[in-house]
Amino acid sequence: MELKTKYQYTNFIYPYIVDETRYDKYILRLLKDKNCKLKLFEKEKDLDIYNFFLPYIRNYLFPTFEFRNEKLKEFNNLSVENKVRILAKHSMVCFEYYLDENVQGKMGQEDGIFFDVEKIEIICFNTGICFLTLKTHIEGTENFSDILDFNYRFKTLCSEFFSLKDYENIKIQTNAFKDIKDIKEFTQTITGVNKKKNTFENDQLEDSQFYNFSYVCVESDKWNEKNEFSSIENEFLKYANVLPSNYASDFDKENIEQNLHIIEKMKYSKTAVTKTNCNLICSGIDTYNYTKLPFEYENEYFYTYILVLYKKLFLKRTNFELKDYDKIAKMRLDFINFTKTLWEKEITIDDTGTLFYKTLEKTLELEEIYNEIKTKYEIIYKDLNIEKNNVYYSVIVILLIFSLIFNTINIIFLMYLLS
Repeated sequence: MELKTKYQYTNFIYPYIVDETRYDKYILRLLKDKNCKLKLFEKEKDLDIYNFFLPYIRNYLFPTFEFRNEKLKEFNNLSVENKVRILAKHSMVCFEYYLDENVQGKMGQEDGIFFDVEKIEIICFNTGICFLTLKTHIEGTENFSDILDFNYRFKTLCSEFFSLKDYENIKIQTNAFKDIKDIKEFTQTITGVNKKKNTFENDQLEDSQFYNFSYVCVESDKWNEKNEFSSIENEFLKYANVLPSNYASDFDKENIEQNLHIIEKMKYSKTAVTKTNCNLICSGIDTYNYTKLPFEYENEYFYTYILVLYKKLFLKRTNFELKDYDKIAKMRLDFINFTKTLWEKEITIDDTGTLFYKTLEKTLELEEIYNEIKTKYEIIYKDLNIEKNNVYYSVIVILLIFSLIFNTINIIFLMYLLS
């Protein structure tokens, strides 16, 4: 009997870069888009988020919490251009995107796995690092195998090799787009990034797949007090690594777990973290797992994941820009600011949240990238100082030569006069 699900959703996260010099224009474009709406976080509505994050991090991620009463009225009465000036200074700004009703796909014969796009968000940091997120939900099936196939297929939709993967024979259909390939066009339209040669975007994100942030609660008959987790462990490992349902069940467990970290804070819940996935599985035997947990996971833990992804991309971009000596001065200022504002900052006093945050940082190897940047910068800075000193000494030598020549001419001239 196949493993069945009680409730599930997957957030697919697509990272992209906006040129910092055009960041305000990008925010302006989103504000003017009739389908786009600025997401305002409110203490009453988003109380769990408000309480989860420490004040400093809360202000960094959700500055619109401060838009209340008179301040909110003043903001709403501003011109679009003045709103941009304020939002562009915020460390992070979030938009919700609503699809036109006339874009809805066909609702007739279902072919393959049918799903809905429940929510679309655009999350932008003022360094130009942004994320497009799509919350999806499978409909018409409770089979865990369909979640495996759906996540595996969707993850590569924006890959340049998407068209070459038809042999997988996994079809997915949506009621939010007329054609599943429209999602790729939609992503390109929202990101609006023209990639250039030899840029960080081209080097790191050109064939970017979606990051996976998935939740599934399975029926309790396969995971309970009598049935140990080991009975569904193979399916879990496929889910954790976003592998299709037909992936060989006798895979090398040791090899597949090499880059996998598992958080097991609660008895009937496990969160698997890899470099590109963060997937939670739980059992319906605990009512908390399908009542409170799914909302915590798609809010507090989702934005924690976004923060860590941002830190990773910022560090990778900084590391990449070390190749360009012309950018060293700006990179140094940005890196110092990043260190002061985010690096080694606690984000929450929640025990599970802290464990989740530290596991993400470890899995994504942030410490290693940070230390690599520090080491490279120290070498480059020393090299630049040597070059400056060499130039300085060269100038002194040239001046001494000119002085010697000048003095020699003066002596010759005086000797001529005296003679």
